[in-house]
Amino acid sequence: MAKLKFLKRVGYSDINTLQDDDSAFFYEAGLMIDADGAYHAYHPDGRSGLDYLGNAGKPGNWWALVTDNGKPSGNPVIQTKSDPAPGFYVSTTSLEDASLNARDPRRYVDAESINFFVLPSRLGLGSKLGDFAVVIRPEKNDYDYAVYADVGPANKIGEASIALAAALGIPSGPKNGGAAHGIVYIVFPGSQQGWPLSQAQIDQYGSTLFAKWGGPEKAKDCFPDLPWS
Repeated sequence: MAKLKFLKRVGYSDINTLQDDDSAFFYEAGLMIDADGAYHAYHPDGRSGLDYLGNAGKPGNWWALVTDNGKPSGNPVIQTKSDPAPGFYVSTTSLEDASLNARDPRRYVDAESINFFVLPSRLGLGSKLGDFAVVIRPEKNDYDYAVYADVGPANKIGEASIALAAALGIPSGPKNGGAAHGIVYIVFPGSQQGWPLSQAQIDQYGSTLFAKWGGPEKAKDCFPDLPWS
């Protein structure tokens, strides 16, 4: 992902906000919008995509797009008439459905329909792609379940999909949405169940894990300084 040069985008916090216990790790951060994996995320004209094309890379170094040679140096692949969004680039996520061709947009996790969150590279703490989390907006007493689907910058934390932001009532536009702070993420390492999954399945697994961990009351105990409603 590009550096935060688009000033209307908000959401990252420093990684030192992490805490952990025996069954989960958790942190408070903002929520920056991740469009990666969305069928309409990026467009060759640089304007029609949901997100700025610069957040997918640049010629010679594409990190969020499928290319014709499978390398960052290649030319981005454009969706065809048989794909969900003809004319748009094929945008990737780190979590993939390996049964589908690399050029198939459906191989990647759709940021518009699936609640997912992003963790820094080399984070550790036992986290693996496909792990589940509950993401909470304390001021609204609202929470939703999500899957770890993309890897982000090494020292920053606090990014999630369009769908998750919308579910929490947070402005979800990748170019100008997000929340600057006050979002709680509780991640359950080692909980992955394979991919693909539907949002209903993510909700089922996530709710079971959250209840076993201690539910909303434990979350309030872990973050007593936040404005719980």
